[in-house]
Amino acid sequence: MTEDKGTFYITTPIYYPSAKLHIGHTYCTVMADAMARFKRLTGYDVRFLTGTDEHGQKIAKCAQEAGVTPIEYIDPIVETIKRLWATMEISYDDFIRTTEERHEKRVQDIFMKMYNNGDIYKDKYEGWYCTPCESFWTESQLVEGNCPDCGRPVKKMSEDAYFFKLSKYSDKLIELLGNGTFLKPESRAKEMISFVEQGLEDLCISRASLDWGVKVPVDERHVIYVWLDALSNYITALGFPGGDDEQYKKYWPGVNLVGKEIVRFHSIIWPAMLMSMNEPVPKKVLGHGWILIDGGKMSKSKGNIVDPEILIDRYGIDALKYFLLREYTFGQDGLYTNEIMLNRINYDLANDLGNLLSRTVSMIEKYCGGVVPEATTEDDFDRDLIATALGCAAKVEAHMNEFHFNNALEEIWAVVSRANKYIDEKMPWVLAKDDSKKAELDTVMSNLAETLRMISVLIIPYMHTTSDRMRDQLGLAGTESNWSDLEEFRMMAGAKVHKGDALFPRLDVAKEIEILSNTEQEKVAIKKNNRKK
Repeated sequence: MTEDKGTFYITTPIYYPSAKLHIGHTYCTVMADAMARFKRLTGYDVRFLTGTDEHGQKIAKCAQEAGVTPIEYIDPIVETIKRLWATMEISYDDFIRTTEERHEKRVQDIFMKMYNNGDIYKDKYEGWYCTPCESFWTESQLVEGNCPDCGRPVKKMSEDAYFFKLSKYSDKLIELLGNGTFLKPESRAKEMISFVEQGLEDLCISRASLDWGVKVPVDERHVIYVWLDALSNYITALGFPGGDDEQYKKYWPGVNLVGKEIVRFHSIIWPAMLMSMNEPVPKKVLGHGWILIDGGKMSKSKGNIVDPEILIDRYGIDALKYFLLREYTFGQDGLYTNEIMLNRINYDLANDLGNLLSRTVSMIEKYCGGVVPEATTEDDFDRDLIATALGCAAKVEAHMNEFHFNNALEEIWAVVSRANKYIDEKMPWVLAKDDSKKAELDTVMSNLAETLRMISVLIIPYMHTTSDRMRDQLGLAGTESNWSDLEEFRMMAGAKVHKGDALFPRLDVAKEIEILSNTEQEKVAIKKNNRKK
C-alpha cells in the first residue's frame, strides 16, 4: 500500500455560467483532475473543489434579456456544466455555487471580519467599469480607452461603495510574490510584483446599483462586489468561517489553479483578503496559459470556441485528456487545431501505446499459451528496459510536483518507446523459431508484460479508463493499482492475458478533419437559427 502523506487541496476557478463552457475551461479542469488523481494515487488525502460564480451585473443583464430571473437563467447552464464534468469523469469532491446559502452567509461573515479589522470603509467610487470582466479600472490602466484584460469598451460609473484597504498590504504582497514559490510560473510573479510596485489603489467591493448579489451585512442597499464574493468560495466550501470548519482546518491552505487572465485577482486581492483576516494565504497560485485558436484566445462572446463534447463523442474522454495534458506546456499559451490533436492521438495513443499492448498480448497468447511466464535470463537489453521502467515513477513525481504535466507524460512515453524498441532489439518472432531460446523468449514476454503493468499504473492520473482497459487485457482486472507497485518489476508471472479491442483505433486524419469541420459548421448554423427565433 502507498503510505499516507497528509492532505492536499486543489481548486479550479469557479466558472461564470453565462454560456456553454469550451475546451479552454476543460483544459484547466482536466489539469486539476489529473493532479487530484495523482495525489490520491501517491498517498494524499485529497480535496478537489470546482463550481460556478453566479452573481454580478453580466448575469443579471443576461437574465433580463431572456425574460427570466437570474436563478432561472443560471440553473440550466450550471446543469450543463455538471453534465460536462460528469462526462469527462472529473473527480471533484465538492461543487460550490455562489448562490448557495452556505456560501452567501459565510461571505457576509468574511466581510464582517475584514470590516471589524478596520480594513473596509465607505466612500464614493468614480471609475471605468468593464461589465464582461466585472472590473473597475483607473484612467491610467485602460489600454486605448478599453479594458486592459479583455480589450472591450468600458463605461464611466460613479456611486457610493465600500472599499477594501488593499493598498495597506502592498509590502506584504511584494514579499509574498517574491518568495519564488507562491505564484507560478515565475514570469507571472514578476508581472504581479511590477503591478503592485506601480501603486495599489483600495479596492471597490460593493455595488449599490445592483441587486443580484450577496447583501452587505452593514448596509443592505449594497451587494458585495464580485471578487470578494467569488474568491471566498475556496474557503467557504470548507466551512470557513463558522463552527463547522473542520475541513478548513484540515485542508487549508491549498493550491488555486487559474487562467492567466485572473492571476492578478488571485495573487493580489485574494491573499490580501486572507491577510486582513489573519488567515493563511494559498500554498500556491498557478496561472496556466491560454489555448489559442485562429491566433487568438478562445472566447464564448467571440464564438471562436472548440466544443469538448464533439471531440469526446468521436475520440473518447481519455484521448482528449491526454492531448490537453501532453500538448501544452503549463503556463504558456498553445495553439489548437484539429490536425494537431488528431496527429497526437494517432502517434502517441494508437501507434505507440495501443500497438505495444496489442503486440505484447498477441505474442504472449501465441508463444506462451496466454500466460505470462517467469523471467530466468537477463542481458543488457533486458537490464536497460527494466531500469527505464523502474526509474520512471520518481521522474513523474518530480514533474507533477511542479505541475509539468507534459513532462510527466513524456517520461511515461519514454518507457512506452523503450518497450517498443526492446521488441525490435529482441525480435521474439525469431527467438520463437529456436527451442533453445525458449527461456530467453519467456523473459522477453515477461519483461513486456511487467512494463505494460507499470505503464498502466503510471497513466492512472491522466487516463484511468485506459489504465483499466490495459489491466483487463493483461489479466489484472479487479486488482488494486498502487503507486508503490512501481518499485517492483516482478509481479506478473502466471497472469492470464486476453486480447481485447484496440485501445485507440488509428484515425484517417484528413477524413476526421473534414468531419469535425462540418460538425462545427452545423453547430454555428443551429446557433444562428436559434438567435433568429
